[in-house]
Amino acid sequence: MRSKGFQLFVEYFQIALGILLASVGLKAFLLPNGFLDGGVTGIAILINTQLEVNVSYLLIALSLPFLLLAYFTLSKRILIKSIISIIGLAIFIEFETFAPITDDKLLISIFGGLLVGLGLGITIRNGAVLDGAEILGVFLNDRFNLPIGQSILVFNVILFSITAFVLSVEIALYSILTYIVTAKVTDFVIEGFEDFIGVMIVSSQYREIEKNIIEKVGAGMTLYKGEKGYGNNGELKEFMIIHTVVNRIDIRKVHHVVDEIDKNAFVVEYDVNNIKGGVLRRYLDRKKQRKLNPTLFNGTEN
Repeated sequence: MRSKGFQLFVEYFQIALGILLASVGLKAFLLPNGFLDGGVTGIAILINTQLEVNVSYLLIALSLPFLLLAYFTLSKRILIKSIISIIGLAIFIEFETFAPITDDKLLISIFGGLLVGLGLGITIRNGAVLDGAEILGVFLNDRFNLPIGQSILVFNVILFSITAFVLSVEIALYSILTYIVTAKVTDFVIEGFEDFIGVMIVSSQYREIEKNIIEKVGAGMTLYKGEKGYGNNGELKEFMIIHTVVNRIDIRKVHHVVDEIDKNAFVVEYDVNNIKGGVLRRYLDRKKQRKLNPTLFNGTEN
């Protein structure tokens, strides 16, 4: 069992790594070329291009109103981590001396966004926020029930529109590309590169479907009893429901298994954002399948 102290050390170490990656993306790619990212960082860069005020100072100053919102919206632990992360990012940007790596605008947008996205994703996974736009999104969702993603999108649309007017349409377009890369990479880091689908199957031939999913897909599952339901065949009573989670790559195998056995089966699919424990990530190996088969298919329920 890991101690709380060790876990806290790992979290702050990863936050420091995230800050480092984000600051490299900003200092070696975006800042030297006046390209913007979204959120508070983008506002700081935009102001810097016009007034030549230090970006590090702007980042802290512009983050203060959002941190005030965080005080009323987020937990104390997240707030403290976010304050440390924002100050850390400002310090890294101030003292890093990375020379610009390339002057190719497309490479700047892609790799700048990639590094900033990695940094944001790692810090968010460890309970901290590097940009006030996320805090604003959480606040608006909490107070007015507005979707977080849409709030951040509107915030950045306004920012990039101002960029097009103040700087140039070209820089605004490259900045939008940077933002898209950053957002996608952040999502990948937070949610993982594997994409999982939850599947619920209702069929009178559940036993055969269960057997074939284990043998042909290798996925574990849970069976639970339904008391009553209604469908094309009228009222159903005391039926079994199969529930499993598979990688998106394997979902067609599940479709094939179900269609082969019962074309009229009721199937519900949904995205799974996070998983923990079980056999999902490795699926069932052949040895486990041999151990399970004798009890699974002789009429015994688990």
